[in-house]
Amino acid sequence: MSNRRQIDEIVEKNNDNIRKLHEIVRRTMEEEELIVDRLVHPPKEILSRGQRISDRVAQFGGSWRFIIIFIVILLVWIAFNTLALKGEQFDPYPFILMNLVLSCVAALQAPIIMMSQNRQEEKDRMRGENDYLVNLKAELEIRSLHQKIDILLEEQIKGLYDTQQEQYKLIKQLYHKVEKLERKLGERDV
Repeated sequence: MSNRRQIDEIVEKNNDNIRKLHEIVRRTMEEEELIVDRLVHPPKEILSRGQRISDRVAQFGGSWRFIIIFIVILLVWIAFNTLALKGEQFDPYPFILMNLVLSCVAALQAPIIMMSQNRQEEKDRMRGENDYLVNLKAELEIRSLHQKIDILLEEQIKGLYDTQQEQYKLIKQLYHKVEKLERKLGERDV
């Protein structure tokens, strides 16, 4: 009976090792979920009024809607100032006022768009840092898991070795018992 108990203890030890491995993997998955959740749902960005305005101007200024509206306004401007009577034209050809307005729009719009792009660049840099940290954490977790698996494999190999030794002892005992029985049967037959 003691041999059976020893074998049961070895099997239970191996089962404990497997349970530990499952627990390690479960905890790792939970930690990864926290990181992914933070990346999918980043903290809400608090923007100043100027930042919100610059984002809207950049969004509108870089759209087809803006380009089409601007082209229509320019065409109406040019058509009115070329087709209207001399006294009604407010900006006759070479359209000096139109050039001034275009220069002012460009001069004001460019820095506002650059402010928005700078903020976007900062967001991209932070996203890149987050990606780097996630990759670094994943690498560390993989190394950690490799070490844990190596430890568990070593324990399993030791457990298998112990089990084989116990089996060898049991086989040896069985062999001796079979030899005794054969001798007894041989003595009876004589």
